[in-house]
Amino acid sequence: MIHDLTVPVVSPTPRKDGHAQFGTILQADAAMLKQMGTGNNVPGAIFTTDGKALHFPSASDHFPNMQSNTVPIYVSMGAYNCLQQSDCHAYWEFNYTGTNWVHPLYELPFTGGFADNFGQAADTFEDGEIGKMLSIVPGPGPAGQENSPTAVGDNPNLPRDPDKFDSDAGFENQREFRERGVPSGLANEIFLDVYTRPASFMPVERNLERRLFEAYEDEVERVNPHGHGIITANIGDIDTATDGFATNDRLYLPPTVFNRFAVTREINDGLLAPRFSPSQRGWVLSGSLVKVSPTVDASTGRDGDDR
Repeated sequence: MIHDLTVPVVSPTPRKDGHAQFGTILQADAAMLKQMGTGNNVPGAIFTTDGKALHFPSASDHFPNMQSNTVPIYVSMGAYNCLQQSDCHAYWEFNYTGTNWVHPLYELPFTGGFADNFGQAADTFEDGEIGKMLSIVPGPGPAGQENSPTAVGDNPNLPRDPDKFDSDAGFENQREFRERGVPSGLANEIFLDVYTRPASFMPVERNLERRLFEAYEDEVERVNPHGHGIITANIGDIDTATDGFATNDRLYLPPTVFNRFAVTREINDGLLAPRFSPSQRGWVLSGSLVKVSPTVDASTGRDGDDR
């Protein structure tokens, strides 16, 4: 499921360090965004990397010079399951416990579809960067100090489910501390730094990779100070208080803002980011959200084929 980055509202009050408040931009940012291209990037509009009219993926696109100019945020729906029971089906629900998290954004420069600078075509392959940095050890990304695999790597000797988001009552130490991804709303905040805050975040830096790496480190640090660039299951819990907020509701994008869908072809390359992301080079099928009225209830109870 895909949400396209949207230009946020303007807040007159920055943080104490001069950075825009969560989910907002400053007036100086808005002024610079409006000057891009033909002026598309105003608050409330879907952000475009060239400032021109919105261009969603099209059959007439050509990689790498003619592609969508939006900034997508992906929430994985997993894979179709044809090995259980007698039919092919995809069991999936949209909630904060892992399903509303996205891949570590610092993987993007190594997937094959990421451009180094604003408005340029992707040159990851030409630069020899595809797969250059894998991230099987979580955090903190290239801008931070590399974490030890024995400290936060995948330990086969842990006496618990190695992907446990929830825990038994009174056993918080059961919860996962090696999360590679981040909540979708935090990913959105990172992209706001990279793309929509040209005045209030690293104003003299134009290289997208550097902006991405630094934004990832900064925003994760705000949520989990001294957490080695990792949002653990405990810290990422929606009821946890972080960065001065009473809860983590802001860290999760609501399901209704995901406006597009894509089926991708993947290989086991150790990356969580979709292949050739953020380009649509690896897409097999795509479409847009269609709202229905009246709404249709989701299936409830036990599966009819549950034998």
